[in-house]
Amino acid sequence: MSDKTFYITTPIYYPSGNPHIGHCYTTVACDSMARYRRMQGYDVKFLTGTDEHGLKIEQKAAEKGVTPKEYVDEIVGTFKNLWKYMNVSYDHFIRTTDDYHVESVQKIFKELYDKGYIYKGEYSGKYCTPCESFWTDSQLDENGCCPECHREVTFAKEEAYFFKMSPFADRIEKLLTETDYLQPKTRAVELVNNFIKPGLEDLCVSRTTFKWGIPVTFDEGHVVYVWIDALSNYITALGYKNNRPDEFSKYWPADIHMVAKDIMRFHAIIWPAMLMALELPLPKHLAVHGWITFNGEKMSKSLGNVVDPFILGERYGCDAIRYHILREMALGSDSSFSNEIMINRINSDLANGFGNLVSRTVAMAEKYFGGTLPEEREEAEIDTEFKNEVLKTVEDVDTAMSGTRIKNALEIIFKTVDRANKYIDENEPWKLGKNEDKKARLASVLYNLLDAVRIISTLLSPFMPSTMPKVWEQIGASADDVKYEKLSEFGVLPVNVTVHKGEILFPRIDVEKEIEALNSIIKENMEKAQANLSEKSSEKIELAPEIAIDDFAKVEIRVAKVLSCEKVKKSKKLLCLQLDDGMDGRQVVSGIAQYYKPEDLIGRKVQLIANLKPAKLCGIESNGMICAADLADGGCQVIFVDDSIPVGAKIR
Repeated sequence: MSDKTFYITTPIYYPSGNPHIGHCYTTVACDSMARYRRMQGYDVKFLTGTDEHGLKIEQKAAEKGVTPKEYVDEIVGTFKNLWKYMNVSYDHFIRTTDDYHVESVQKIFKELYDKGYIYKGEYSGKYCTPCESFWTDSQLDENGCCPECHREVTFAKEEAYFFKMSPFADRIEKLLTETDYLQPKTRAVELVNNFIKPGLEDLCVSRTTFKWGIPVTFDEGHVVYVWIDALSNYITALGYKNNRPDEFSKYWPADIHMVAKDIMRFHAIIWPAMLMALELPLPKHLAVHGWITFNGEKMSKSLGNVVDPFILGERYGCDAIRYHILREMALGSDSSFSNEIMINRINSDLANGFGNLVSRTVAMAEKYFGGTLPEEREEAEIDTEFKNEVLKTVEDVDTAMSGTRIKNALEIIFKTVDRANKYIDENEPWKLGKNEDKKARLASVLYNLLDAVRIISTLLSPFMPSTMPKVWEQIGASADDVKYEKLSEFGVLPVNVTVHKGEILFPRIDVEKEIEALNSIIKENMEKAQANLSEKSSEKIELAPEIAIDDFAKVEIRVAKVLSCEKVKKSKKLLCLQLDDGMDGRQVVSGIAQYYKPEDLIGRKVQLIANLKPAKLCGIESNGMICAADLADGGCQVIFVDDSIPVGAKIR
């Protein structure tokens, strides 16, 4: 057994609905990292799972007339089916309803209480049910809503236990600013300025207003709140404080926790504080990625723009989808998903690039040598240069993967694919094949190409695990030929290697036809989502108290055009817009940064509340408000105005 261990985790997913392509990135990325480390000889532990407690689950189960456990069981099954379909090789799937996890969480809660880090008090403040978060008035957005999801909050008052955060503030600040714990490092400044500098508030860690949770053993009526429950999964899965086999001493601390940007605060501040209180080592790295957006908007079930990975996989193959989402997402940034981007990526990289390299190399070996290369060779200077470039790829990909830069690793590999295709053009094997005296030279060129494909395909196997065995069969590579330790040498394939022509790895896609088909699916989803939203809205909407026409007349709504837009440096939620309002122009600050990029708004016309009293948000003056619609899933959509309507026009 290897003495090198590697422990990687995804967050545990909240089973409030069916998964879509946006859920896939974290898990597929972690799977690729886990597979790469296994290939390198590491003893890998890859953990994923589901976070199954909380008020929202209890409410959704009640709406469906089932128990909370019955509700989550069905959705957990869908997640597991998706991970199987996407060829995700997790080593353990944890559910927070698992008995061993419940046992550990109760012991962790009691230990923190006995150490004096948890105390009993009363919470009185604003609560967001979907986010399961309490907020002070100063933390709410400009509309008095949840600063994370922008849904309405409710006043909550209940007896609760609290976890002391302030004792760990200095250590956490140093962790974020003086170490490479958080990747990318740019996220650290945001967290320190927004949460630590203003003063870490104690964290509510128990609830009494719902029952679907892990009971506090020493105080009946209290259930352990989400953060101690959910975050503890990373160690309870290893047997920490339970009867599972002890893997904690072997794998902890984790090498990588990978999470999306919307939950990095909990993993960068709350989780380290808990571990410090328990006197346990901290994870080595927290890798934070962005969201997959659809045509510039965050994927939303209520908008209908979610993309079903099962449908995409059926049309293009699981590996093509894995490659696309990994190739497009740079660590720390959002990735824009569109039908056109995906299809063009599959065509350019996979069909025209790698697939073409394999098929033309194998085809030439069959055409000129009947599939088996002769042993006679004639090397040239260009061969040495080509081999060195291919071997350098391995070193560069190792470096990228050690920094969790998956997109960079794939870019490096496909530069080598391009180099191999160029090598074919440089040597013109179709000309060599016409001259009997050049057969030895032709054999060298084709062998070098086949061995380059061996190295490239081995490097690609963690990212596209279903396809690469087909490549190895076509190029005549054995299981021993594609081991990681063989990547540092050229000439591993047998001298008289025999190729086997196979199916086309990545068929070229008719772009226009496929975009039309996919857009039709998306349109149908949007229509269904709109119908569902309308149905739900008609059932649940409660209007505010009636107002007279004179009251409405006090609100001045005007058409304005966005001239420029930029993010507010001190906030991850605010955008600062400069508007042409048909008057003297004005500046407006709006809490829509997590739904729109600045470039998505420039040049668009919006509805402006023009006579709103000026206010300062994060120290920046805002003169008005942009009209937007709240969506059922917590999203937000700006109400744009037809471009034919002039700026300054009054809306009535």
